[in-house]
Amino acid sequence: MISANDLSPAELAALLHFHADAGVEWLLEEEAIDRFAEFEAMKAARRPAAAQQQHPAAGERPAPGQAPPRPNAATRPAPAERAASGPQPAIPDGEAVQQARFVAETARSLVELKTAIEAFSSCNLKHSARSTIFASGDAESGIMVIGSAPSAEDDREGMPFSGKSGQLFDKMLAAIGLKRSAILLTQVIPWRPPGNRAPSAAEMDICRPFIERQIALAEPKAILLLGNFSARFFFGENDTIHGLRGRWKEIAVADCVIPAIASLHPQDLLTAPVNKRLAWNDLLAFQAKLKSLSLLRN
Repeated sequence: MISANDLSPAELAALLHFHADAGVEWLLEEEAIDRFAEFEAMKAARRPAAAQQQHPAAGERPAPGQAPPRPNAATRPAPAERAASGPQPAIPDGEAVQQARFVAETARSLVELKTAIEAFSSCNLKHSARSTIFASGDAESGIMVIGSAPSAEDDREGMPFSGKSGQLFDKMLAAIGLKRSAILLTQVIPWRPPGNRAPSAAEMDICRPFIERQIALAEPKAILLLGNFSARFFFGENDTIHGLRGRWKEIAVADCVIPAIASLHPQDLLTAPVNKRLAWNDLLAFQAKLKSLSLLRN
């Protein structure tokens, strides 16, 4: 292992940038975790039968220095046998989408839906995320704000819009007479994609029934979409947030048709503060709509 003391400032900076690009966000946990034991436990839980077939019996072990025999087609377990050997990593596919739809449709309240999503295991994103991010706030307010996907801070804190972007988000709400506890706040994707990558099309298809069911159960009167991903997700367009923001459109969910407007995500504003004036115009339009619907006092 190379000590940090042996690296020049430029080499150390390059190493830190490499870790950041790879999705490494913290170096130490609050408590020590034996990752090797954790990995071995995961392998044992997922492939117990396959491990028994591939490992020779105690009396058939090769002599010291002799390589173990490689399994051939005759001894290698069939795909069906490997699938039955234990729980496998979830693969986004049509069956997973059907499971998500069934789970979402059978939930009769947001509480039931939250419990169902937390127990759902057929999406790859859940296996790499620390937290399941679900709607929070006042479901009776008639006001819904939907972000894109959990950030690293959201995943650690277990709530949407955490960290610096969350602080800016609170200021944005306060500027138009709102606070997060007085609205229903959620995100399109309940689990953070590794390294903050964009969710795949299959992962989006799996998560769609969950967010649509949240909307159907809450029955909001107006929706504010924050970020490029959420705007594209609901509007079905491929334009950037600068082309999608600031215009009222309708979202059809179940039997509801809800007016929605898109704006820049707080993280976008932290990266490019010059765009705050655009977000302010969108917030004023959202405020005016809420007043017209008697959801916000004049």
